[in-house]
Amino acid sequence: MSGSALNIGVTALNAAQAGLVTTGHNISNAATNGYHRQRVDSSPQLPQQTGGGFFGRGVAIDNVRRAYSQVLDRQMQLAQTQASYYDTYSAQIGQINNLVADPTSGLSPALQEFFRSVQDLAASPGTTTSRQALISQTGALVSRFGALDQRLTDLRTGINIELAGTVDSINAIATQIAELNGRIATLQGGSPVAPNDLLDRRDSLVMDLNRLVATQAIRQNDGAYNITIGTGQALVVGETVLQLATVASLDDPRQLDVGYQFTGTPTPIDARSLNGGSLGALLRFRSESLDPAQNALGRVAIALGSNFNAQHRLGQDVNGAAGGDFFRVPAPTVTPRVGTTAAVNATVSNVTTLTTSDYRLGYDGTNYSVTRLSDDTVSGPFATLPQTVDGIAFTLAAGVPVAGNSWLVQPTRFGARDLQVTLSDPALIAAAAPIRGLAPVTNLGTATIGAPTVDATTQPPLNPALRNTVTITFNSPASTFNVVDTTAATTLATNVAYTPGMTVSYNGWSTTLAGQAEAADSLSVQSNTGGRTDNRNALLLAGLQSAPRLDSGSSTYQTAYSSLVGRIGSTAREVDVTGRAQSEILEETKVAQQSLSGVNLDEEAANLIRFQQAYQAASKVISVASRLFDAILEIN
Repeated sequence: MSGSALNIGVTALNAAQAGLVTTGHNISNAATNGYHRQRVDSSPQLPQQTGGGFFGRGVAIDNVRRAYSQVLDRQMQLAQTQASYYDTYSAQIGQINNLVADPTSGLSPALQEFFRSVQDLAASPGTTTSRQALISQTGALVSRFGALDQRLTDLRTGINIELAGTVDSINAIATQIAELNGRIATLQGGSPVAPNDLLDRRDSLVMDLNRLVATQAIRQNDGAYNITIGTGQALVVGETVLQLATVASLDDPRQLDVGYQFTGTPTPIDARSLNGGSLGALLRFRSESLDPAQNALGRVAIALGSNFNAQHRLGQDVNGAAGGDFFRVPAPTVTPRVGTTAAVNATVSNVTTLTTSDYRLGYDGTNYSVTRLSDDTVSGPFATLPQTVDGIAFTLAAGVPVAGNSWLVQPTRFGARDLQVTLSDPALIAAAAPIRGLAPVTNLGTATIGAPTVDATTQPPLNPALRNTVTITFNSPASTFNVVDTTAATTLATNVAYTPGMTVSYNGWSTTLAGQAEAADSLSVQSNTGGRTDNRNALLLAGLQSAPRLDSGSSTYQTAYSSLVGRIGSTAREVDVTGRAQSEILEETKVAQQSLSGVNLDEEAANLIRFQQAYQAASKVISVASRLFDAILEIN
């Protein structure tokens, strides 16, 4: 029996040594990220049958297993990809929030200073100082628009750079996972005995990958992982990596999309399918926050410039000439999709209904359709162009479209960047109205004529007869009147019934008549000669500050910009709160995972003592068996 005792002691010694080695390995990796605590699985060896019964033959080491839960590790991956998503999104949108909400460098103070200078002009239209101040403040406003837009453009450029770096990191991690797949499949070979440290390394890489993009790891029979991203797009298949790449968008070459790097041109992946992680956050931030913010800023610039130009053209400058454009307002940008040869033009026909969305004009071979990209609302089908949607007029400029052609239309994207001041001469500011009303002192009655206003619907261009002298002469009795364009020697109306307070409109102007007229009394509207100190058009220009000229007549320029600030601030707050909650979920999940898989140094210290004592006891068994064997030899 000494031989059996010796063998039993050896197996016990080996088991104790395995426990000591594994415990030491756990202790040395207590701070290693992604390490799963290991334990030795053992079982009794098959007993030896004798006439006196079954005698044990010691212990067998079956396996060294990880303390691993696929459920907990998957929960960790999901929590990690969401936490990374919100961290990245919060960092990005925080920059926009700080930019647009800044009380000194935001747009609001520049808008206020601009309209204050318009009001100063209305108060002193005859002074060069007030006119020059308006030009200076206009330049400052345009510069502020440009500076804000440039910062947003810098963010867009930064996103392109970060996307490229993130894609490179994803490819590098995917390559390492594929290499580990090969090694694990070779070493494991379908056996239940697993290379635990390689599995830990691979799981750690999967966790790192989830920081970048949401993934799904599917275990194969040979132990390899197949990794998918998005809505099931393959990234790693066994030892093969489907490399990702950044590629210029087919719709907008100025921005990068993510696609597969196959032979030749990369194949884009729908950005909406790439969720989670920093990659998903960058793509979502760009489409859901950055694009609308830059478009909203551009919309304010375009609306302000267009409306100011329209009213300025209704006025008269110091030299008596009609006002010209104060701003150069940029037109919508149209970018044909790669492969599209026909040319399309887009113009803003109504700034009041202008939205902050981009649009895609598509042609299916028979009809056109317009998709508002902010909410995927489709207008059409249209058999022909031109067509107008949301205040944007679409026209076919050149070429013949074919099925599959499409054009990205960005009505406001570059409005803030490209808005310019075209007027530099203070004398050309049209502060005066081009016409005036006169009531001769020789009239016998009390009839009066109000200050005539130019009808905005008449321009462009203005009615050629706008400045003609028009005379209103009351008949006998004075309950009716005749209207004559004396400049053109043309009768415009006869026997018009007179009601005090009535409005009359001729030659592109409107005015009110009041008071009691007598027969042969006359009133007239004529060119405003010598109107240097006239401020009527300046007052109308100043009134644009409070006029609701956006969102179908419900928003002023300031409220539209404030709405942008509010949306960005609300989103930033929401992302921050959700991100902090997600971080807490990640920590809670990590605690649960570590309670199973983490290394407890107190527990491992106790195991060291236990295995040390087991080792010493096994050594004692071997020593006793050796002395028994020596005793037998001495008998012989």
